[in-house]
Amino acid sequence: MKPLRLRGHHLLCVHGFRGMGYSTSFVEKMWEVVTKIRDEEQDFPIQVVAALDDACMACPHHGETTCQADPNSNKHVTSMDQKVIRHLGIEENGVYLKSELVRLTAQKVRPDDLDYLCAKCSWLPYGVCKEGIANVRAGNVAQKEAE
Repeated sequence: MKPLRLRGHHLLCVHGFRGMGYSTSFVEKMWEVVTKIRDEEQDFPIQVVAALDDACMACPHHGETTCQADPNSNKHVTSMDQKVIRHLGIEENGVYLKSELVRLTAQKVRPDDLDYLCAKCSWLPYGVCKEGIANVRAGNVAQKEAE
């Protein structure tokens, strides 16, 4: 099975995604990715990148190899990717099972960490990302208590 390519910062976005996006095609693609990641019955490989990923290919701002929303956007999103990758203690371009990435996110990322990890992200002020991370953490705690 070919791994899903996902940006480091998209590992966090998927938990709070509520259907906002850059275009209809991007929103549809993100829902596809989000649905797979939120499905507890599915486990599959994800290659974590600091570059355009499978979701980006549906975004109207993607160029050949970089985000072109504005002159600083590629540097900004790549920086977020790298911060998340470091925070999770994983390797750029590494391939991990979805379950492992969700577990690491639940263990290592607190909602307030997004103030640093996702600084200056246009979606952060909506609060849905922090809410999503809180939900992942709560699910992880509930799962441990059930074991």
